Amino acid sequence: DSAVLTEDNTGYKAGVNADALRPQLALMNPELTYTLPRYQVACGVVDILMHTLERYFTSVKGNELTDEIAEGLMRTVIRNGEIAYKDPTDYDAMSELMWCGSLSHNGLTGLGRPKDFAAHKLGHGLSGMFDKAHGATLSATWGSWARYVYHLDEERFARYGREVWGIDIEDTGKAAIAAIERTEEFFRSLQMPACIGELGIGLLSDEVLKKLSDSATKGGTVEVACFRKLSARDLYEIYKAANHE
Repeated sequence: DSAVLTEDNTGYKAGVNADALRPQLALMNPELTYTLPRYQVACGVVDILMHTLERYFTSVKGNELTDEIAEGLMRTVIRNGEIAYKDPTDYDAMSELMWCGSLSHNGLTGLGRPKDFAAHKLGHGLSGMFDKAHGATLSATWGSWARYVYHLDEERFARYGREVWGIDIEDTGKAAIAAIERTEEFFRSLQMPACIGELGIGLLSDEVLKKLSDSATKGGTVEVACFRKLSARDLYEIYKAANHE
Protein backbone atom coordinates (compact mmCIF):
# COMPACT_ATOMS: atom_id res chain seq x y z
CA ASP A 1 0.00 0.00 0.00
CA SER A 2 3.00 2.29 -0.21
CA ALA A 3 5.08 4.35 -2.58
CA VAL A 4 7.98 6.76 -2.18
CA LEU A 5 8.12 10.22 -3.72
CA THR A 6 11.08 12.58 -4.06
CA GLU A 7 10.85 16.34 -4.50
CA ASP A 8 13.70 16.92 -6.95
CA ASN A 9 14.26 20.59 -6.18
CA THR A 10 14.80 20.06 -2.46
CA GLY A 11 15.87 16.40 -2.33
CA TYR A 12 13.14 15.70 0.22
CA LYS A 13 12.03 12.07 0.05
CA ALA A 14 9.11 10.53 1.89
CA GLY A 15 6.69 7.62 1.79
CA VAL A 16 2.98 7.74 1.08
CA ASN A 17 0.51 5.03 2.13
CA ALA A 18 -3.01 4.37 0.85
CA ASP A 19 -5.08 1.25 0.26
CA ALA A 20 -5.79 2.45 -3.28
CA LEU A 21 -2.12 1.81 -4.13
CA ARG A 22 -2.41 -1.94 -3.59
CA PRO A 23 -2.37 -3.91 -6.87
CA GLN A 24 -5.21 -6.37 -7.31
CA LEU A 25 -2.94 -8.74 -9.23
CA ALA A 26 0.82 -9.11 -9.62
CA LEU A 27 2.50 -11.43 -12.12
CA MET A 28 6.08 -12.19 -11.10
CA ASN A 29 8.52 -13.68 -13.60
CA PRO A 30 12.05 -14.23 -12.24
CA GLU A 31 13.49 -14.32 -15.77
CA LEU A 32 12.73 -10.60 -16.10
CA THR A 33 15.26 -9.90 -13.33
CA TYR A 34 18.22 -11.59 -15.03
CA THR A 35 19.63 -8.38 -16.54
CA LEU A 36 19.75 -6.54 -13.22
CA PRO A 37 23.25 -5.46 -12.12
CA ARG A 38 24.45 -7.27 -9.00
CA TYR A 39 24.37 -3.97 -7.12
CA GLN A 40 20.63 -3.62 -7.71
CA VAL A 41 20.06 -7.25 -6.76
CA ALA A 42 21.88 -6.58 -3.47
CA CYS A 43 19.87 -3.40 -2.87
CA GLY A 44 16.68 -5.37 -3.40
CA VAL A 45 17.74 -8.12 -1.00
CA VAL A 46 18.49 -5.53 1.69
CA ASP A 47 15.16 -3.78 1.20
CA ILE A 48 13.16 -7.02 1.31
CA LEU A 49 14.89 -8.00 4.55
CA MET A 50 14.38 -4.52 5.96
CA HIS A 51 10.66 -4.48 5.21
CA THR A 52 10.29 -7.34 7.67
CA LEU A 53 12.86 -6.08 10.19
CA GLU A 54 10.94 -2.80 10.37
CA ARG A 55 7.86 -4.77 11.39
CA TYR A 56 9.64 -7.30 13.59
CA PHE A 57 11.11 -4.80 16.04
CA THR A 58 8.07 -3.36 17.77
CA SER A 59 6.84 -3.30 21.35
CA VAL A 60 3.98 -5.79 20.81
CA LYS A 61 4.50 -9.07 22.67
CA GLY A 62 3.14 -12.57 22.17
CA ASN A 63 2.45 -12.40 18.45
CA GLU A 64 3.67 -15.95 17.92
CA LEU A 65 2.54 -16.85 14.40
CA THR A 66 3.52 -13.48 12.94
CA ASP A 67 6.97 -13.92 14.50
CA GLU A 68 7.35 -17.37 12.96
CA ILE A 69 6.33 -16.09 9.51
CA ALA A 70 8.71 -13.14 9.77
CA GLU A 71 11.66 -15.23 10.93
CA GLY A 72 11.12 -17.85 8.23
CA LEU A 73 10.92 -15.16 5.57
CA MET A 74 14.13 -13.51 6.77
CA ARG A 75 16.01 -16.82 6.74
CA THR A 76 14.78 -17.41 3.19
CA VAL A 77 15.85 -13.93 2.06
CA ILE A 78 19.33 -14.36 3.53
CA ARG A 79 19.86 -17.83 2.07
CA ASN A 80 18.60 -16.99 -1.42
CA GLY A 81 20.02 -13.48 -1.41
CA GLU A 82 23.52 -14.91 -1.17
CA ILE A 83 22.80 -17.25 -4.10
CA ALA A 84 21.19 -14.60 -6.29
CA TYR A 85 24.01 -12.13 -5.66
CA LYS A 86 26.53 -14.67 -6.94
CA ASP A 87 24.31 -15.71 -9.86
CA PRO A 88 21.46 -13.32 -10.75
CA THR A 89 20.22 -15.86 -13.31
CA ASP A 90 19.48 -18.52 -10.70
CA TYR A 91 15.76 -18.99 -11.33
CA ASP A 92 14.94 -20.66 -8.02
CA ALA A 93 16.76 -18.07 -5.89
CA MET A 94 15.17 -15.16 -7.76
CA SER A 95 11.76 -16.84 -7.50
CA GLU A 96 12.11 -17.14 -3.72
CA LEU A 97 13.23 -13.53 -3.44
CA MET A 98 10.29 -12.25 -5.46
CA TRP A 99 7.87 -14.23 -3.28
CA CYS A 100 9.61 -12.92 -0.16
CA GLY A 101 9.46 -9.40 -1.55
CA SER A 102 5.70 -9.60 -1.93
CA LEU A 103 5.06 -11.09 1.52
CA SER A 104 7.55 -8.84 3.30
CA HIS A 105 5.66 -5.69 2.38
CA ASN A 106 2.01 -6.68 2.08
CA GLY A 107 1.45 -6.48 5.85
CA LEU A 108 1.66 -10.20 6.64
CA THR A 109 5.02 -10.15 8.46
CA GLY A 110 3.80 -7.38 10.75
CA LEU A 111 0.21 -8.49 11.23
CA GLY A 112 -1.03 -7.55 14.69
CA ARG A 113 1.56 -4.89 15.43
CA PRO A 114 2.56 -1.41 14.23
CA LYS A 115 5.35 -0.70 11.77
CA ASP A 116 8.51 1.02 12.99
CA PHE A 117 10.28 2.13 9.79
CA ALA A 118 12.96 4.17 11.57
CA ALA A 119 15.63 2.90 9.18
CA HIS A 120 13.48 3.96 6.24
CA LYS A 121 13.25 7.48 7.66
CA LEU A 122 17.03 7.56 8.06
CA GLY A 123 17.62 6.10 4.61
CA HIS A 124 15.15 8.33 2.78
CA GLY A 125 17.01 11.42 3.90
CA LEU A 126 20.32 10.14 2.59
CA SER A 127 18.97 8.85 -0.72
CA GLY A 128 17.01 12.04 -1.33
CA MET A 129 19.93 14.35 -0.61
CA PHE A 130 22.69 12.30 -2.28
CA ASP A 131 20.79 10.29 -4.92
CA LYS A 132 21.88 6.94 -3.50
CA ALA A 133 19.97 3.68 -3.93
CA HIS A 134 17.34 3.04 -1.29
CA GLY A 135 18.65 -0.36 -0.18
CA ALA A 136 22.18 0.99 0.28
CA THR A 137 21.03 3.83 2.53
CA LEU A 138 19.08 1.36 4.68
CA SER A 139 22.08 -0.90 5.23
CA ALA A 140 24.26 2.14 5.96
CA THR A 141 22.09 3.22 8.90
CA TRP A 142 20.36 0.12 10.29
CA GLY A 143 23.24 -1.01 12.51
CA SER A 144 23.56 2.38 14.18
CA TRP A 145 19.81 2.49 14.80
CA ALA A 146 19.91 -1.03 16.26
CA ARG A 147 22.75 -0.17 18.64
CA TYR A 148 20.89 2.96 19.72
CA VAL A 149 17.71 1.10 20.72
CA TYR A 150 18.55 -2.57 21.37
CA HIS A 151 18.85 -2.06 25.14
CA LEU A 152 15.09 -1.36 25.26
CA ASP A 153 14.40 -5.02 24.42
CA GLU A 154 17.57 -7.09 24.40
CA GLU A 155 15.55 -10.28 24.41
CA ARG A 156 13.90 -9.32 21.13
CA PHE A 157 17.22 -8.73 19.42
CA ALA A 158 18.61 -11.93 20.96
CA ARG A 159 15.64 -13.89 19.61
CA TYR A 160 16.25 -12.40 16.17
CA GLY A 161 19.86 -13.57 16.39
CA ARG A 162 18.98 -17.06 17.53
CA GLU A 163 16.03 -17.72 15.22
CA VAL A 164 17.28 -15.99 12.08
CA TRP A 165 21.06 -16.25 12.32
CA GLY A 166 21.43 -19.37 14.45
CA ILE A 167 23.48 -17.53 17.09
CA ASP A 168 24.18 -19.82 20.03
CA ILE A 169 25.03 -17.39 22.83
CA GLU A 170 23.30 -17.79 26.17
CA ASP A 171 23.87 -14.24 27.44
CA THR A 172 20.99 -12.10 26.15
CA GLY A 173 22.94 -8.87 25.76
CA LYS A 174 25.82 -10.54 23.94
CA ALA A 175 23.42 -12.44 21.68
CA ALA A 176 21.67 -9.16 20.83
CA ILE A 177 24.93 -7.46 19.84
CA ALA A 178 26.00 -10.52 17.87
CA ALA A 179 22.73 -10.38 15.92
CA ILE A 180 23.40 -6.78 14.92
CA GLU A 181 26.96 -7.63 13.90
CA ARG A 182 25.86 -10.65 11.85
CA THR A 183 23.35 -8.49 9.99
CA GLU A 184 26.06 -5.96 9.13
CA GLU A 185 28.35 -8.78 7.99
CA PHE A 186 25.60 -9.98 5.69
CA PHE A 187 25.24 -6.50 4.20
CA ARG A 188 28.97 -6.33 3.54
CA SER A 189 28.98 -9.81 1.99
CA LEU A 190 26.67 -8.31 -0.67
CA GLN A 191 29.00 -5.32 -1.04
CA MET A 192 26.41 -3.16 0.67
CA PRO A 193 27.52 -0.36 3.01
CA ALA A 194 27.16 -0.80 6.77
CA CYS A 195 27.93 2.84 7.59
CA ILE A 196 27.78 6.24 5.90
CA GLY A 197 31.50 6.16 5.14
CA GLU A 198 30.94 3.10 2.94
CA LEU A 199 28.08 4.73 1.03
CA GLY A 200 30.35 6.60 -1.37
CA ILE A 201 29.45 10.13 -0.27
CA GLY A 202 32.29 10.74 2.17
CA LEU A 203 31.83 11.64 5.80
CA LEU A 204 29.12 14.22 6.41
CA SER A 205 29.43 17.49 8.26
CA ASP A 206 27.59 18.10 11.50
CA GLU A 207 25.47 20.68 9.69
CA VAL A 208 24.31 18.09 7.14
CA LEU A 209 23.53 15.52 9.84
CA LYS A 210 21.35 18.04 11.64
CA LYS A 211 19.62 19.01 8.40
CA LEU A 212 18.81 15.36 7.70
CA SER A 213 17.44 14.91 11.21
CA ASP A 214 15.32 18.05 11.07
CA SER A 215 13.91 17.13 7.66
CA ALA A 216 12.82 13.65 8.84
CA THR A 217 10.98 15.16 11.81
CA LYS A 218 9.40 18.14 10.04
CA GLY A 219 11.73 20.63 11.61
CA GLY A 220 11.83 18.79 14.92
CA THR A 221 8.07 19.07 15.43
CA VAL A 222 7.25 15.33 15.31
CA GLU A 223 8.72 12.06 16.51
CA VAL A 224 9.09 9.04 14.22
CA ALA A 225 9.06 5.25 14.60
CA CYS A 226 7.45 3.17 17.36
CA PHE A 227 9.97 0.65 18.77
CA ARG A 228 11.30 3.80 20.33
CA LYS A 229 9.88 7.20 19.51
CA LEU A 230 12.71 9.16 17.92
CA SER A 231 13.11 12.92 18.01
CA ALA A 232 15.31 15.02 15.75
CA ARG A 233 18.01 14.77 18.42
CA ASP A 234 17.75 10.97 18.44
CA LEU A 235 18.04 10.78 14.65
CA TYR A 236 21.04 13.09 14.77
CA GLU A 237 22.77 10.78 17.26
CA ILE A 238 22.04 7.75 15.04
CA TYR A 239 23.34 9.51 11.92
CA LYS A 240 26.38 10.60 13.88
CA ALA A 241 27.08 7.04 15.02
CA ALA A 242 26.83 5.85 11.40
CA ASN A 243 29.07 8.65 10.13
CA HIS A 244 32.36 6.75 10.05
CA GLU A 245 34.44 4.66 7.65
